Amino acid sequence: MEQDFFKYSYKIKSQENLSLSVYNTGYQHCEAGYTWGPATRDHYLFHLVTEGKGRLTVPEGTFDIGPGDLFLIRPGELVTYAADRENPWFYWWVGFNGTEAHRLVHSTLFAGGARVLRPENGEEIRRRLLDIYDARGSAAAHEARMLGRLYLFLGELMECAPAARETTARQYVDKAAGFISRNFSRDITIADVADFTGISKSHLYRVFSQELGISPVQFLIRYRVGEACAMLRGSAMSVGEVAASCGFRDPLYFSRIFRRVKGTPPRDYAKNGGE
Repeated sequence: MEQDFFKYSYKIKSQENLSLSVYNTGYQHCEAGYTWGPATRDHYLFHLVTEGKGRLTVPEGTFDIGPGDLFLIRPGELVTYAADRENPWFYWWVGFNGTEAHRLVHSTLFAGGARVLRPENGEEIRRRLLDIYDARGSAAAHEARMLGRLYLFLGELMECAPAARETTARQYVDKAAGFISRNFSRDITIADVADFTGISKSHLYRVFSQELGISPVQFLIRYRVGEACAMLRGSAMSVGEVAASCGFRDPLYFSRIFRRVKGTPPRDYAKNGGE
């Protein structure tokens, strides 16, 4: 049976300590289940998925990725990425590094630690990646052309950065909310949430205010109180047990917070069946 997976790539032999240099470029239709890692890269590596799907696992979590998604691997980070077993992905990539690489990447829509985004100008980005690959070669002229086209690729990412950052703010909120929903019963802090999300606490406060109109502290409290309400309505747990199950170490503090949010003490809330 004819197999339709393939890989075309070009790796640059000379990787001197320049301000910016293309390390590798190519495209691949992966075999079902094809996996790279867990391992690290010594350079920045962008992948643009145009068909199929797969999964990226990085220190802060796992991302499902499909057509139109652009994902970034940063140097020195332990990562694994794998093609779907039923619908393996086709992607284009470019790897690069240099003394200016960090600054340039952080001038794009990937500023602030974003991992996976779906840029509005995805087709133009694909063409830029194709242009880099078409310029491949070991001669100085080829390397200069690849570098010039890499700048054009990064320029595309910079041009769509403002709109993309609006999307990224929502993604940060969703990621933080997911972390809270899985860990609300633990003694987590906003610093823990920010660390998981990959942004600073001040940035986390800004995106929550922008997207939800409340602070991350308020969101965490409301989420915990919401879970406490469900426990008080649907179980015979004591107020102290509910408090501990929702991440409150002090039952008295829990009661004060609950009353502030719901307008009634948790014991009365339970007696009245949540009404």
